[in-house]
Order: sequence, then structure tokens, then C-alpha cells
Amino acid sequence: MLDRRRRNPARATRTVCDAGSAALILLVLLLPLRASAQGTGRAELVARLDSIARAPAQEGRVAGLSAAVVRGADTLLLGGYGYADLELDVPTPPDAVYEIGSVTKQFTAAAILQLRDEGKLSLDDLLTDHLPEPVGWAHPVTIRRLLDHTSGIKGYTELPLFGQLMPQRLPRDTLVKLVAREPFDFAPGEALIYNNSAYFLLGLVIEKVSGKTYEEYVEERLFAPAGMERSMYCSNSEVVKGRAHGYSATPQGGFVRAAYLDHTWPYAAGSLCSTAGDMVAWNRALHGGRVLPESSYREMTTPGRLNDGTEVRYAMGIAPSTDRSGRRMISHGGGINGFLSESRWYPEEDLVVIVLVNTTGPVGPGSVADALAGAVLGAAEPVAAPSVTFDGPLDLLAGRFEGPARGRPLRVVVEREGEGIVARLNEGDDRLPLAYMGIVSGRPTFSSGGWLFSFMLEGVQAVGLRADHGGGHYVLAVQREGDGNR
Repeated sequence: MLDRRRRNPARATRTVCDAGSAALILLVLLLPLRASAQGTGRAELVARLDSIARAPAQEGRVAGLSAAVVRGADTLLLGGYGYADLELDVPTPPDAVYEIGSVTKQFTAAAILQLRDEGKLSLDDLLTDHLPEPVGWAHPVTIRRLLDHTSGIKGYTELPLFGQLMPQRLPRDTLVKLVAREPFDFAPGEALIYNNSAYFLLGLVIEKVSGKTYEEYVEERLFAPAGMERSMYCSNSEVVKGRAHGYSATPQGGFVRAAYLDHTWPYAAGSLCSTAGDMVAWNRALHGGRVLPESSYREMTTPGRLNDGTEVRYAMGIAPSTDRSGRRMISHGGGINGFLSESRWYPEEDLVVIVLVNTTGPVGPGSVADALAGAVLGAAEPVAAPSVTFDGPLDLLAGRFEGPARGRPLRVVVEREGEGIVARLNEGDDRLPLAYMGIVSGRPTFSSGGWLFSFMLEGVQAVGLRADHGGGHYVLAVQREGDGNR
């Protein structure tokens, strides 16, 4: 029997071609549908991000807000919301200029590392190698200890007298003398208390070593190479096109103008101004290798260590951390009169999230950044607690602990509750349930929210407590019966 396909090869060929053509036609028809589906997905995401960023201003909880979300080369969001000026009803422009507060610190840290790489200083230099020795300081302090807030120097923003100094324009050594007469909170390297004095002093070191003003150095060596055309050292008098005015929210739901602060004082700890777009450019430059060589970048973004080897959760002007789902991010927030800011980079996802707000009050830029990042990366799944059990007697961890913290002592009461233990901070009513994580740096460590609590033991008895929330690693002593400050 003859095979009909062989008797008509032309027909067989035509059949194959017809099938191939049909597949090609189907593919051509489907491509626009797929592109349309992808476009629809992106459009929905962009609309979702816009809604998240718009909400605080739309609901009247902030005067204005700017936000940027950039994934890879794709700008998903870059816009301004609400008002840059409430009195004149000026809407927030896309390139509004904000005071970024402590986000300034990463610029200062990068400048110090650049100068180190040029051989002009060492991180192990003493502060007094570059600046006149302040009278009365009890401890030698290195540049490294200033960078990661472990110097022990008293923070000037926590001093009562700073409120009187804040609106005045005086020589900068006025502040140095004010801080120098204060006792250290702890010996350098023994703890971590977030410290604006340290970064103020680093600004003076930058000026002494570079021969430039801090403003000149940052503009020439950091802003210009990163392409930050709208960023500057904040001025109290200069007319800046598109500058957002700062406000404070009132308990009644309104707004008042922010208290005046002369920019002599935030200085290298908090006096830079920028835009959402420029902050995207900065993150791209810093994390993309255009500001520091790889080795110095790793040094800047690696958490520091205390004298006993304990790793803290702050690096140099920036904080590497994880969100609730365990995604790595490198970030920093800022707060200054009338302004709040949040700058984040998610390295695995190549995602930059910037939130700038011209209102201090009920809306934290970190919560807005959480929502924006979650919309792009998916809902955060809480990281499961480690399945480990503390095998010691929990009763012996209970006690009252106290030690220096930012601006005032921190008091932590640890108590038994049911089958576990809880902590109360500063005599408050909130009881934080403590989940055991295991042995960290040789100490049994428990977590609650963003806090880590590590118990210092003698035998099985707690004699001290380390309380760590990222911006502070406080070393607290147990308070016994009869202690006067109990």
C-alpha cells in the first residue's frame, strides 16, 4: 500500500508550512496581548504606588510629600503630593526641595572614606590629630568611633541648652565647647547611642583635612559626580525655587510652621537639602560603585563592632537591615524641624524607595516606604521565629535594668508572664513578649519587634542587659534592692 504523503510531497510540505504559519500567526496575535497584559500589570502597579503616596496628603495628615520608586531602570513613581506651601496653596512640584535631616550622615561618611582613601586621614586617627583637643574630655576618640555612634560623646541635640542655641548664628566652636564640658555617656566602643555630635565633629574634620568648606566638598565631590543638580547645603536665607516649607502637625489635626533652626547647627549631621529624584541618583551612585571603591563601600555598609566584638546594627552613616519578610535593605531616615525623610535601597531587587515629607507628626516616611516597597515586591511575610527554646530558668532573667540611652536613661523591667517573659520600657504599660533567638555574641538573646534583648549572666543570674534597636545598643546594669536610682 502506497503512503499518500509520499505520493504528494508538495501537499505534505504545504501542510507543514500551513501549521507553521498558523503557529506564527497565533504568536503574532498573542504578542500584543502579552505586551498589553504586562503593560496593564505595570499600569496597575503605578496606580497603586501613586495611591499610597497620595493618601497622607489627601487625608490631610501631612502638608505635602514627595516619593520615588525606581526598580532597575524603570521609574515606577516620581511625584509630589499635597502642598509645598500651605499659606499660598502652592502644590508640591515633582522636584520639590526638602531638608533631609540625618540622611545627610551617609554623605558625611562617604566624604570621610574618600579622604581616607586619598591618604589624608586614617579611621584610627584620634579626633585630636585633626582638631584642637576639647578641654575636659575624659577619653581619646577615634574617627571610626564617630562614624558608627560608639564614641560615647554626649549628643548635642539632647542637651537642654541646645533649644536656646538652635535659632542663633554663632561660631561653630561654641557647640564644640558646649559638648566638651559634658561627661561621656560611656567609654568609646562600649555601647552605641545615636549621636549628632559625632557627625558635627566629622564635618569639622572634613574641612580641616580637605581645605574646603563642608558645603564645597559635598557639592564638588558627591553631588556633582552623582548628577544631583537640585541638592545643596540648606540655607536659611537663599531663595530656592521649588523649596518645600516645613510644618508640624497639631493635636487638633491642623498645621503650624516649623520652629526656626539655624543651619549652622545640623551641619554635617543633618543640613543637606535634596529632592526625591536626586536621592534616587545618589543611591544609584553610592550603591553602584561611583562614589567609593568596592572595599570602602563594603566598609561603609558593614555593621560596626564594640570593644568586646559584639556586632551592632549600624554601619557608617547608614544602616544595613532586613524588613519583616527578611529582604535585605540599606537605609536611613531623617528628622529635622518640619521635615521627615526615608531613603532605602533593596540590593537583591535593585529597588530604590525615597519618601520625603514636609511635616513632622503622625505620618512616618518609613511606614509609607514599607507600603511602597510592599506594593512592588509583594506582601511581606513575617519571618518565622527560630524554633529554639531557652533551656535555663526564666525566673533568673527577670529584673529591673537601667543605663544611659539617647537623651535620658533607659529602664527595662523584665518579668515572667505565663510560660515566657515580657519586657516593659521606661515604666510603661506596654508589655513586649520576648521570643528566644538563641545565643548571640555569647549571650542568650530575645527579640520583640525591632528590639533585641541580650542578657549578661554570671552563672545563670542576669547581671546586665543589652537593649538594641538598631540606632542604639544600650548597656544596662541590673538594679538591686536599695539602689538609689531604682
